[in-house]
Amino acid sequence: MTKQQKITLSASRDIPFNKLMLSQSNVRHVKAGVSIEELAEDIARRTLLSSITVRPVLDESGAETGMYTIPAGGRRFRALELLVKQKRMNKTALVPCIVRTDGLAEEDSLAENVQRAPLHPLDQFRAFQAMREKGRTEEEIAAAFFVSASVVKQRLKLAAVAPSLLDAYAEEEMTLDQLMAFTVNPDHARQEQVWEALQRHYSRQPYEIRRMLTEDAVRASDKRAQFVGLDDYVKAGGEILRDLFQQDDGGWLQDAALLDVMVREKLAEEAEALRAEGWKWVEVDTEFPYGHTFGMRRVHGEAVPMSDEEAASYQALKAEYDALEAEHAEADELPDDVDTRLGEIEEAMEALEARPIRYEADDLALAGAFVSIDSSGRLRVERGYVRPEDEPVEEAEDTGEAAPEAVPDEDADDTVASTTDEEEEDDGLKPLSDRLVMELTAHRTLALRNALAQDPQVAFLAALHAMVLRLFYRYAIDSCVEIEPRNAGFGSQVPGLGDTGYAQAIDQRHETWARNLPKAPEDLWEALTEFDSCSREALFAHCVAMSVNAVHDPYQRRPRAIAHADVLAGTVGLDMAKAGWTATGDSYLCRVTKARILEAVREAKGEDAADRIARLKKAEMVTAAEDLLVGAGWLPEPLRTPPLPEEDAPEIELIDEADRSDDDPSEDDPDSSEAQSAEDGGEPAIGVSDPMEEDDPVAGDAFAKTAAE
Repeated sequence: MTKQQKITLSASRDIPFNKLMLSQSNVRHVKAGVSIEELAEDIARRTLLSSITVRPVLDESGAETGMYTIPAGGRRFRALELLVKQKRMNKTALVPCIVRTDGLAEEDSLAENVQRAPLHPLDQFRAFQAMREKGRTEEEIAAAFFVSASVVKQRLKLAAVAPSLLDAYAEEEMTLDQLMAFTVNPDHARQEQVWEALQRHYSRQPYEIRRMLTEDAVRASDKRAQFVGLDDYVKAGGEILRDLFQQDDGGWLQDAALLDVMVREKLAEEAEALRAEGWKWVEVDTEFPYGHTFGMRRVHGEAVPMSDEEAASYQALKAEYDALEAEHAEADELPDDVDTRLGEIEEAMEALEARPIRYEADDLALAGAFVSIDSSGRLRVERGYVRPEDEPVEEAEDTGEAAPEAVPDEDADDTVASTTDEEEEDDGLKPLSDRLVMELTAHRTLALRNALAQDPQVAFLAALHAMVLRLFYRYAIDSCVEIEPRNAGFGSQVPGLGDTGYAQAIDQRHETWARNLPKAPEDLWEALTEFDSCSREALFAHCVAMSVNAVHDPYQRRPRAIAHADVLAGTVGLDMAKAGWTATGDSYLCRVTKARILEAVREAKGEDAADRIARLKKAEMVTAAEDLLVGAGWLPEPLRTPPLPEEDAPEIELIDEADRSDDDPSEDDPDSSEAQSAEDGGEPAIGVSDPMEEDDPVAGDAFAKTAAE
């Protein structure tokens, strides 16, 4: 048996840098990894950590010339060359080299690059952690390896994950994205619980890991957190979880109980300051349901005028602002100091323009205020609401109805002439009987209807007057026009409704109109006559809009009203997606079945997207569907606006008299007004039907012509 020959390693030699040159046999042609500049800085900091493989250059006779080529280590050579050019290293400096003579130069280059195993990311994380434990700061580590401090923080965060999870990552049981997701919660026990739970899940997506690790926390973007302030929350001992690997909107607040206590305390402080203003009552809550002020009258204060000193200051600021603008009117860009000063002037002027509101003592004694938090986390104060039970008792106005006392016999029916020879009545003036007044005003009512029907502008004004009275004033008894808009409330069953853009737009519009209308209802008619046509139309549209009720109520089904709502929505071009509604877990996805969620994703993103999440559990599916539906404009069926009928379809369907009985309530309802009037003697009730609508041939022809068109 022959003895195995021992291997002999290639000789190492220190060779002057100016005796080295690059070889054409280097297999690395594509630039990758650390740049030459960064490598040069690293060599300057730590010197050369790895020898360069070289081969001697031979002359024609095979003798060494003293020069050496570099088939492997070209990047290190270029880094040294850069240091020489920068005069940070002598060109004759000795470079540690491994001299190779056997085999091929290309083999040397390929073997050095292929046989080198890349560093596992976990080893890098732990190396950073070891350096941190030995006293190096994050900035020093970042500078040493030419990365940003945020990258070092990320690596240290990864190294701080539970050791068992790091082992799972090392064994490739977990991906890097999954490991990064575990960093949002530093609690090792909770991390291990989630990892164990994921072993029984079909999906182990990073977003699911983050959701499970933060399910008991409150997002920093939550309005309660914004109201309290993250800095104050931390000062009070609260912790915030942060995700260093993706946008987290400020993180998650760990102590929800502490946050709720701070919210209550801060709202109580604001409410106490409000009570000091003198209001009768103050209600406090994080959020009030939309429509909580319906049925309450609102009193409006007056802005406190500027004092002479404030007015003078305002005029001085305005003059300075105008002067600076005029001085730089021709400039393409304002100097920084001028731009800053203009901003300061604008803020000061806005502060002076925002006048405090002063309320009358009588109003303060009747009204109260609501204190809550708006959707952006700012304090919301709604002042000046009077509850119905706090309204002062007013004398009932004579509505023309008969008094409850018995009517004297002589006034019971003065239309029948007495045939007996009675004593001649007193020549003095006596009040007209109620019966006579009723008959006379019936004639006047019909005549007024006829006149109003021929004056559309006044009819429009009368309808507007009636609706404004009922929507903006407590006692709606100042109009003879019996139009009753109902401002439908939505109750507390729709959380977050008041924070939507469309609800806030309606509230702002209503508040603006309320401030521009007269305080006394008897002054309203004159005020409306002085409005221009555009203002009247805008107010009319607002009043009509406030009376719309397209809510599907399971206890009060109104299929025809809901059908009309579809037509109305199509006519105004309503698009709920453009209006701001989006499908989220709270608004839709958590409240429907998995089949409905998949249907939504399928309609919005296609069959493939639905198939990808089809096997997820409900909570995971909701989270995934939320991400998929963002910006897709998808709407559930009740929110979709159906297309309008084709233009050639008949717009009005004439009802045959033979079929009218099917829809006429008077045929079946003995309590209806017309049926009741028939029982009382056959006279139509005032305000219910108009004989001229049936007897007037002009009106009948006009209706038939409109229907035909």
